[in-house]
Amino acid sequence: MLKKTLVALALGSALMGAGQVMAADYAIDKQGQHAFVNFKISHLGYSWLYGTFKDFDGSFSFDAAKPEASKVNVTLNTVSVDTNHAERDKHLRSGDFLNVSKHPQATFTSTAVKSTGEGSADITGDLTLNGVTKPVVIAAKFIGEGTDPWGGYRAGFEGSTTLKLKDFGITKDLGPASETVELIISVEGVRK
Repeated sequence: MLKKTLVALALGSALMGAGQVMAADYAIDKQGQHAFVNFKISHLGYSWLYGTFKDFDGSFSFDAAKPEASKVNVTLNTVSVDTNHAERDKHLRSGDFLNVSKHPQATFTSTAVKSTGEGSADITGDLTLNGVTKPVVIAAKFIGEGTDPWGGYRAGFEGSTTLKLKDFGITKDLGPASETVELIISVEGVRK
């Protein structure tokens, strides 16, 4: 009789626990360099110019059973822009573009997450760039999650969005092919 009671209690506890999956909090793996904020913009309509921001940090909450409850917060140091060309990077940091002396950081804070299918979602949030805050939507895809070789637990996503430069007060005329920039984001987080 005691054995049956213990089995029933164990089974009941397992079923109750399975129904109470909670969102987990993750820190972006900045230290291991498993996260990227990259961009591409047309150069005169003839080719692509690619770049990255090397210094950013953030966190996210994720619950696979309830993706709409997810949250994302990222802070990026704009001085860390890198296009593999020192003079161009200096110009991008100037008042013509990122104006890093007045606006040393860009931030993204999610306001809503809407599932768009199996493993994908639109993450709406407020992006502050060059001192201007605008809502943007990042089309995100879930890459995977699981244990790592060091005893931690990780989850990864990728996403992209296209920004109009003028929406963020960047009015330098680069020609009609260069009015927008595409952000490509790849994030791996370590569960806290």
